[in-house]
Amino acid sequence: MIIRRMRPSDSKAMAVIEEETFSDPWSEESFFKEATEKDHIYLVVEDAGNLIAYCGMWNIAGEGYITNVCVKKEKRRQGIGKQMLESLLEQAKLCKIEAVTLEVRESNQSAIQLYEQLGFHSVGKRKDFYAHPIENAIIMWLNF
Repeated sequence: MIIRRMRPSDSKAMAVIEEETFSDPWSEESFFKEATEKDHIYLVVEDAGNLIAYCGMWNIAGEGYITNVCVKKEKRRQGIGKQMLESLLEQAKLCKIEAVTLEVRESNQSAIQLYEQLGFHSVGKRKDFYAHPIENAIIMWLNF
C-alpha cells in the first residue's frame, strides 16, 4: 500500500470511487481541477496498482478545509482511512496550516469516531447541509 500525492491521471479512478460512495458525487473534471490547484493537497492510496482511497484539503489563508475522504467499500475498516488522514494532516503541518476543519454527516458515526481519534472536536452543526438524503452536518475542528 502506497500513500502519495494525487496526479491529474488519478481523476477518473477517483470519480468512479466517488460515484460508488456518495449520493452527490464530484465529477472526474472536478478532481482533475483539484490536482492542478496550487493550494490544494490531495492524497491517494494505491494497493497493487489500484486506487483504493483518497482525501483532499484546501489551504485557505493558513487553515485547512478537508473536502473529501473516501475509501472503497470493500477496503473499509482496515485502518486505511486513518493512515491516509494522518498523512494529510502531516502535509498540512508542512504547509504551515494552523487548524483544519471538516463537515461530516450527523449519521456517519464511524467517521466521527475516526476524526475524534485524530484529535478533531465537534463545534456545531450545519442544518440540512447534505442532500440525497437531506441531513445535518457536524462541524469539526483540529488545532495544531
